[in-house]
Amino acid sequence: MRPALKPGLLPVWRNRDTIQIGIDPRRAIALTGMRRAAGLLRLLDGSRDRAQVLGAARELGMDPEMADRVLSLLAAGGALDDIPASTYDTLSAALRARLAPELATASLAHGDADGGARTLARRQAACVRVHGASRAGLWIAALLTSAGIGLVISASPARAQPGQTNRQAPPGPPPAPEPPAGLPTGAASPSPLAKPGAGRSARGADGSRTRPRRPSLVILADSHGRDRPAALARDQVPHLAASASEAIGVVGPLVLPGRSACLRCLDLTRAERDPAWPLILAQLAGHAATDPAACDAVLAAMVAGQATAQALAFIDRGPAAVAVISGTLELVLPDWQWRRRTWQPHHRCGCRS
Repeated sequence: MRPALKPGLLPVWRNRDTIQIGIDPRRAIALTGMRRAAGLLRLLDGSRDRAQVLGAARELGMDPEMADRVLSLLAAGGALDDIPASTYDTLSAALRARLAPELATASLAHGDADGGARTLARRQAACVRVHGASRAGLWIAALLTSAGIGLVISASPARAQPGQTNRQAPPGPPPAPEPPAGLPTGAASPSPLAKPGAGRSARGADGSRTRPRRPSLVILADSHGRDRPAALARDQVPHLAASASEAIGVVGPLVLPGRSACLRCLDLTRAERDPAWPLILAQLAGHAATDPAACDAVLAAMVAGQATAQALAFIDRGPAAVAVISGTLELVLPDWQWRRRTWQPHHRCGCRS
């Protein structure tokens, strides 16, 4: 193990004898009596193990006991990483440089003392599939790749070419439906794991193309269809819904099949409040997205950022860290404030049986 000051924490001197590691008081710690130990900080770059750091400090004329005490104080204050020697062995120099901000943030945000090694390992081992060619969907895929997810698959329908439009004439009145006893689950469809969508591309975190594997998580961006979520539930694949339209952004729920509220649970709850919802949903499922979608750049970026944050929380820390299990985070313009709505598993949905 090799001690290193946490990257992202800037050392500054408060006076000639006191050094502060970090600027914001919510992260920073201060050590006094550091005038003769200042050289020690330059040794904490992760290139030496603890014994080598103490040996180098002795060569600089420092008392080894004082140096050891400083290391213990830095570690106790959360300003020191103990980086495993094998952390970066499998990563190229270019990938290490690109992921340095992700590692620094993970180390600070989660209090990890390994320089973000465990977080990086989880992300590198993960595969995330993103469905949806909307602004938010495309940005989610890009953010996941930038965050170090080992394999991101974009499984989106072909987008309109320049000069073309996705706009359709408003639909005519729907036929009168029979009184629904419940919401249909949709016709059986092939597993999305077996037949990915058209236009799919797969890239690893290093930019290389690679063969897709079973996803750790599927993100459904701007999709009203229920065939794919039903297939994912059957295949026990966690999936996260995210949408941005009508100047409203919604992230969630993140569905853990058999353990949390699914999209059909939400539909059944909506149908109790609005009996016309099954008919509306049936029209949305087969209707192309309107152009424009009333989703400006800022709303798309916020939805993409929130969806990516929830996906990374799931991959990094597991379900307990996710805010949208059996819930949604919703943003209604012009109020730029995320609000959470709770959705309970519905007693008429068989998703937990």
